[in-house]
Amino acid sequence: MAHILIAFASMSGNTEDIADVLQSHLSEEHEVTVEEIDDVEPSDLLDYDAVLLGSYTWNDGDLPYEVEDFHDDLTDVDLTGLPVAVFGSGDRIYPMFCEAVHTLEKQLKESGATLVSEGLTIEMNPDTDDDLERCRAFAEAVTAHFSTVG
Repeated sequence: MAHILIAFASMSGNTEDIADVLQSHLSEEHEVTVEEIDDVEPSDLLDYDAVLLGSYTWNDGDLPYEVEDFHDDLTDVDLTGLPVAVFGSGDRIYPMFCEAVHTLEKQLKESGATLVSEGLTIEMNPDTDDDLERCRAFAEAVTAHFSTVG
């Protein structure tokens, strides 16, 4: 059983709802800790077997202010081999839909982490059957990583 951290930033509650859905799937097979990203230091990520980071996208493709420092501080941490995946909510009225997901993925890879799933992007709240199925598949991709590495 892996110990997985889900750390997120949510303003309207949409990204938190995604985190809750992911937790419900992952906690069937793993120990899951859920924290707001404000309460996590990048060095804390090394205390877990895998990490899921979630963020909404602010304005036109920007990281929210509460994620900016975390993102910048990731450059100081060696995450080599740490399994990670990123999720987020956004609004398609903006041209840079869910760009925070891609920004975080890029920095995590530069810090040595291993992306175990393509980023999960959800428009607004995960309330359609398709959204919920995509959350389930995302959680399964994370779980599948542990069955392939032992």
